[in-house]
Amino acid sequence: MLDLAAIDARINQLTHQLATIPEAAELAALDAGRTALVDRVRDARILVDDLNKEQKRADNDVEAVKTRRERDRSRMDQGLITNPKDLERMVHELESLERRISNLEDEELEVMERLEAAQMELGFATAAVDEANDKREPLEAARAEKAASLEKELAAASGDRTWATSDLPADLLALYERIRAKQVIGAAELRARECGGCRLTLNALEMADIAKKPADEVIRCEECDRILVRTPESGLA
Repeated sequence: MLDLAAIDARINQLTHQLATIPEAAELAALDAGRTALVDRVRDARILVDDLNKEQKRADNDVEAVKTRRERDRSRMDQGLITNPKDLERMVHELESLERRISNLEDEELEVMERLEAAQMELGFATAAVDEANDKREPLEAARAEKAASLEKELAAASGDRTWATSDLPADLLALYERIRAKQVIGAAELRARECGGCRLTLNALEMADIAKKPADEVIRCEECDRILVRTPESGLA
């Protein structure tokens, strides 16, 4: 019974270690941060794509107005406009086109500045994702190595448990398992008048009562409900 309790304590310890591998927690934190970075890359890339399209439209608008300006200038330079009123209107139109070009070029410059900032943000975010990926690989390798080792130990402990339960009476094992289902080890040694599970010290009257009981009678701790296993070190003599 004590062998089984020791094996179960070891299984509990290994299970806890498996669930709390430090690298697993680091990976979880890294992956959470990486998810945010991936979203940041996606948003930055969308913005860069949108600004590239906006810059292309701005470039086309500037070129279209410049083409019209050059066409009007060419007509004036070639003397194709001779009517004074038409010539005056053309001069005013050229002035308007110059203002329009200036405004469009300002807008084009503003788009270029925004695009440059967005491209820098995309570069920073992409580099951060790459860095997170580089950190993840060794962490995952370490986690997998530790998990494999712990799982191997758990498998061995489970095999030992099968051996330890093979010779126990069915009713005693059933009682032990019911106690164990309450998230405690089902049995503990009674040593020097103390329960090895909850550390309760039994008084002289309780010890005397236990001493009178048959050796095969199951004794329970009144505090933690564990099966108390009597040994020569129990303090019953």
